[in-house]
Amino acid sequence: MEQPEHTLRTAVDRWHAAVNAHVPARVEATVSDPVVVRGPRGAGPLSPAEFADWAARSGIELVPRSWHPVSDRLMVVEEDATWPGSKEPVRVATVFRSTGDRVSAALRLPDLGSALELASICRETAATE
Repeated sequence: MEQPEHTLRTAVDRWHAAVNAHVPARVEATVSDPVVVRGPRGAGPLSPAEFADWAARSGIELVPRSWHPVSDRLMVVEEDATWPGSKEPVRVATVFRSTGDRVSAALRLPDLGSALELASICRETAATE
């Protein structure tokens, strides 16, 4: 039986590989329906197809730099983000939640500290359900 952290890490690694490959069908296969996202333009649920379309249109590449497990379903990953035309990578951090072997939330924040804080709030909120 897989350990929860291993399943979470596998889901997050598959998500990064798919998003960076810019292949919509691969991206769709890595997320739940819906997937909750957060970025500079806001937050909310997207269908797998909507998320895959965004990933392809944006051209974003996210290179993981550090992994910070928060719970069996939450992990913060610090990443170097680039977009087409970027001169230098931008360091960001994403709070990932998994449901089974799929990413069910990808909440991008501007830095590791704010991502860890949000992940902690999410963990504590879930613990009171």
